[in-house]
Amino acid sequence: MSEPADRPINAPNAQLPEFVMRLRRRISQSVLSVTSGSGPTLDYEQPPGDPGLFGPGAVCWQVHADFTSMMIGGISALMLQALHPLALAGVWDHSTFRTDMPGRLRRTATFIAGTTYGSRADALALIERVKRIHLSVTGTAPDGRPYRASDPALLTWVHVAEVSSFLAAHLRYVNPALSPAEQDRYYAEVAQIAKLLGARDVPETRAQVAEYVSSMRPELEAGPRTHEVVRILRHAAPPDQPLLKPVVSLMLSAGVDLLPPWAQQMLGFTPLARMRAMLARPGVRLVVPVIRWAHVNAVSKRARRRAGGKAEV
Repeated sequence: MSEPADRPINAPNAQLPEFVMRLRRRISQSVLSVTSGSGPTLDYEQPPGDPGLFGPGAVCWQVHADFTSMMIGGISALMLQALHPLALAGVWDHSTFRTDMPGRLRRTATFIAGTTYGSRADALALIERVKRIHLSVTGTAPDGRPYRASDPALLTWVHVAEVSSFLAAHLRYVNPALSPAEQDRYYAEVAQIAKLLGARDVPETRAQVAEYVSSMRPELEAGPRTHEVVRILRHAAPPDQPLLKPVVSLMLSAGVDLLPPWAQQMLGFTPLARMRAMLARPGVRLVVPVIRWAHVNAVSKRARRRAGGKAEV
């Protein structure tokens, strides 16, 4: 998800006309500005032969490779996470998301990309960095309950909301034929990251994820802060990137459409709004080829070169 837009163009594209190259760079810079340029700078091509935490054969390398589905899944995950009052309180009190939502998206993108595709040392360093940050995120929610970001139970909720949204977006927009066994493998793989962060009782199969989410529903609610998160997401495109406004609007609608029906209702989306969200599906499928065309040197490809595998076409 998070990669600089000024990486060298691969050799096969070197013969493209200059105006096409400029257009590609402009689109790439506009789209990637939402999720790049924040946090540690990682070299996904070093050291040679390092498979990272998972390696090219992992299902998470497949699921996390598509920029568009990850962006949609990330937006959906933010709304789902915001339904937990304690998880939201920590973000509300200790994050700049209200004034810098793109920055929030960039930091999340860096963590996901780095732990999935980075070298083993870089991935573990990112995890330790986040754990240190979590230690300082403590406070009291509006209902008087104390919270701490390092709470294993909260870490599990944030993790499940995130990875279940990523997988749902992948199944809808990339590979609906991903087998149930591979989906279970995905959950088992990414559970390793959650456990390293300090989460406990992390579900590792589709059945366990469904059971966990069902068990959490009594703890969820949508208050004024939750609705403010949705409002901010609607304006996540940087004002200096006009090309992004229709893209972000489309991705937001697709993110809403990806939410479970009960979550859509809790967030206040009317049946008409939910119907409009469903109409985002064909729009996303039209936009995806353009984004992939601009996205010529993704981190998954560079990581494959580092690990010794064949770069994706």
